Order: sequence, then structure tokens, then C-alpha cells
Amino acid sequence: MILAGLLFSLAACDAALDSAPRAGDFRPERIVSLDYCADQYVLQLVEPERILALSRDAEREFSHLRELAAGLLTVRPAAEDVLVLRPDLVVRSYGGGPNASAFYGRAGVEVLDIGNADTMDEVMSVMADVAAGLGEPERGRAVIDEMRRRLASLPATATELQTLYMTPAGVTTGPGSLVHEMLRTAGLENFQQEPGWRSIPLERLAREQPDLVAYASFGAGAEHPDAWSAMRHPLAQAQLADREVVPLNGAWTACGAWFLLEAVEALARSASQ
Repeated sequence: MILAGLLFSLAACDAALDSAPRAGDFRPERIVSLDYCADQYVLQLVEPERILALSRDAEREFSHLRELAAGLLTVRPAAEDVLVLRPDLVVRSYGGGPNASAFYGRAGVEVLDIGNADTMDEVMSVMADVAAGLGEPERGRAVIDEMRRRLASLPATATELQTLYMTPAGVTTGPGSLVHEMLRTAGLENFQQEPGWRSIPLERLAREQPDLVAYASFGAGAEHPDAWSAMRHPLAQAQLADREVVPLNGAWTACGAWFLLEAVEALARSASQ
């Protein structure tokens, strides 16, 4: 049922790819990426020699394709630093602030804004749009085709385990988020039913517990152990000690992109055992 709903928008993705630039259309050769989410698309879809600069977070632990960023120039998302490079395309998700697109447009620089995605269908649609904007529709199509194959190959689950998504910052999320979609796609029920990002529900955890914990982290060296968050509460710590925990690489969920499937597959495997 869930897979059928996820795959119903294939025609829309194909339409976006079919409307991509053809030979002779704009194909950027001097690309600057302003944030680590934009970095992922640029690194996935274009050759290194076409990448003028990436964001300064490109090699951080939350950057999924950080190994591909090694050796490439990085730049602050400040207009003076970007324009001096003379890019022919700026790619951004949030980098440069809310007025960045308008500013670079007035400066005569093409801007490719990466849209938000709250469902797997929307992830595929965003991939199609970004691939078109980078002049790489076929590479985008290959990523989408691989997503479809992997979604269709997810193991069947006979039960919907109540699953709590947790992070070292002590937050979780409910309906309306891509993490919620991730859990549903894996055949799980989200323990957090209130929409939006919010603190781990400590009061509820005092009365009832999830069946499973999905814990996204970047390893002990990146967890800021001295900073207070709801994760330091004994009730939160008990979930990691007493429940079955599926560890998720934080970089899988740091951006709403195709690599979220890594987390979906890890969760689906656990649910099917």
C-alpha cells in the first residue's frame, strides 16, 4: 500500500526529466554551491572540473558525499566571495540567506534553488528538477531509477512497530516531515504523532515506550557532550539502553535527498527480522 503510493508519481518525474535542457541549452561549467545540501546534488551529478567551489561544510561529518569533496575549493556563502569567482551558476538550498537568489539574479548570475521535499515522491521530483538545472537529466534519471528499484525491493513487514526517531540534540518529528515518511516507507509507525520538529516527548515516555528507536547520530566525537538537551534526561537515555535501537548515520537524514533510502533500508531490515 505504501509502496504503491510512493511510486504513483513516476510520470511526473519523467515529465520533469523530459523537459530538461537539450544540446545547445545552458550547461553550467563554473558551478558554486552555497550549502552542504546543495553540495550533495552537485557532487552527485556533475564532474569535479565543473565545480568551481563548494560550501565550507562540504567535508563535514553531516555531508553525505564528503569524500567526493576532498581537494575541491570551498567558499563562504558571502556575495563578495562568490562573485569574485565569476560563477555561471549558483546552487543553493538555504545558503546565502533568503535574499540570495534575487541578489545573484540582479548580478546576472543564474541561480538554481533546490526545493523542499516531504515525501519520497517529492525527493524524486526535486532530483529531476536539479538534474535538469545542472544540464544532467540522464544522471538524474539514473538516480531516480535506482530509487524506484530500491523502494520496490524493500522487505515486506507484517507489523508496524511504534518507532521513536531520536537525535543527540534531543529532538524528534511527527507527521508532515520527511523523517515521518521515512518511517512509514520502512513499514513502521511513528511514535511521535504531533506534527513538526519538537523535543523528545519525555512526559509520554514516562507512561509508555516505543517498540523501536531510530537513533541518528554522527558518532561520539560530534555529539557535543557538554551541551544540555532532552537526550541527557534519564527517560531518554533509557530508550537507548532498554529498547531495540537502529543506529542511523546522521548524514543519511541531514538533507531531504535520495540518500535517505540508506536509513529506510536499515529500518526496514530491522522491522522484518
